[in-house]
Amino acid sequence: MDVPVVVIVGRPNVGKSSLFNAICGSRVAIVEPTPGVTRDRISRVVERDGLAFELVDTGGMGLHDSDELADHIQMQILIAIEQADLVLLVVDAMDGLQPLDESITRQLRDAGKEVILVANKCDRPRDEAAAADFYALGFAEIHMTSAAHRRGIGELIEKLAEALPEAAALAGEPRAESEPMKIALVGRRNVGKSTLINYLAKEPRVLVSEVPGTTRDSVDVRFRIEGLEFIAIDTAGLRRRKQIKDSIDFYSVARSQSSIRRADVVVHMMEAPMEAGRLDKQLADFIISAYKPCVLAVNKMDLAPEVAHEDFHRYLRDRLPGVAFAPIVCISAATGESVLQLIELAQVLHQQSFIRVPTSDLNQAMADATARRHPPSTPSRFGRIYYATQVAVKPPTIVLFANEPRLITENYRRYLANRLRKSFGYNAIPVKFLVRGKRRAEERTRTVNHGD
Repeated sequence: MDVPVVVIVGRPNVGKSSLFNAICGSRVAIVEPTPGVTRDRISRVVERDGLAFELVDTGGMGLHDSDELADHIQMQILIAIEQADLVLLVVDAMDGLQPLDESITRQLRDAGKEVILVANKCDRPRDEAAAADFYALGFAEIHMTSAAHRRGIGELIEKLAEALPEAAALAGEPRAESEPMKIALVGRRNVGKSTLINYLAKEPRVLVSEVPGTTRDSVDVRFRIEGLEFIAIDTAGLRRRKQIKDSIDFYSVARSQSSIRRADVVVHMMEAPMEAGRLDKQLADFIISAYKPCVLAVNKMDLAPEVAHEDFHRYLRDRLPGVAFAPIVCISAATGESVLQLIELAQVLHQQSFIRVPTSDLNQAMADATARRHPPSTPSRFGRIYYATQVAVKPPTIVLFANEPRLITENYRRYLANRLRKSFGYNAIPVKFLVRGKRRAEERTRTVNHGD
């Protein structure tokens, strides 16, 4: 479904990201009183009050970025404006009319875009008088908001409905039965996540720079391959705790972890010339703790032509034993080498996450596994598993009924998961176990017998 695109623009630190979050109804973009926090185009499809449209947040126009990324940021803004059906020009009522506001207005008029002027930071009714100076920009109407306090947001959405009648029509259309598969790209800084996103999107959708930490927000990008739609989530490069220096870094890490949790499949990216270090292991552990299917992608293979792919496979199996079952693919995001294979693997893992094993087959596999290696025991008690049943998919979730749940240790659960992966179709994804005590097993048995 193609929805109209609404783009938020303005000079730095006028509250664009706060307005973006207020319209979306959730905290999507990082909000900080530091100019230049938003660098990429951040977008969400918004469905509110009978409307459906894509809302895009952009970086500050005219920004002099400390990381020398100003040209890249301005390019992203220009692309967003070109693709926009409607532009929200945000100004700061407290700062008053600035020369840069006038320059941006001229630029938007030259682009021939329909524009709604939004005077933000009108926290109190008396602050609205300060916004009168903005009539000098030549707009017939100024919409007053306080994104931080949600003032004027409902009225702004009504204005969007008037300006975008097709958005209201699309809101009533039936939705597709399934949402596009979401693929989160995660990894250390500067491993090529944004380069891969841009290759998939076939446009410079996110910033690519040699400056580590360029991406700060998590950015959703829709793309199509062979008629199928996907959502790629570009995330901030993770860093060690001691390297997290300010709140922007903190929120970037938190957003990356949140992106892993909401993804269907995670692509853990590494680069061929670099070793898989402690941070890669911690990231792999977090992915598994969230029970997410994972593909290990070794990028920048062109920088290590002398090393065979099989050597990388063996190396990663040894360095990251927690995800030893995850498939590995060696790629070059810059050239597109094996990128299609990467997406195909992600699709396979996504399909595996929906597999449901019949209870009888599951219990036979569990009996074989426990006969091969008995559950742990104590001097006074032998561990025993009475019964197993799969209660959920995505991830496959198995309830084990045991005489002593505490004896079914994490190590033993890993053993069981490996055995089940060998027996059934989910051979390359995490399996989640829930362990219940004997009394619940007895209740389950009585229920089954009563049903017979």
